[in-house]
Amino acid sequence: MNIDDNDILEKIQQLRVQHRDLDDAISALIYSGTSNMLQIKRLKKQKLMLKDKIAQLEDQLLPDIIA
Repeated sequence: MNIDDNDILEKIQQLRVQHRDLDDAISALIYSGTSNMLQIKRLKKQKLMLKDKIAQLEDQLLPDIIA
């Protein structure tokens, strides 16, 4: 594992924390009963973008396999 891989792993970890935080924020809004559906939709979209970014970074860690 090289330095770049360690940077990628660190970034993945940061994104996972942000993803969890968004999940907690969405749950809190839903259970508060005063939820704004537009705000929840925006948070869910951010969460999905983070998930996509995590997947993209994880793909960078995998070696290229020639089929």
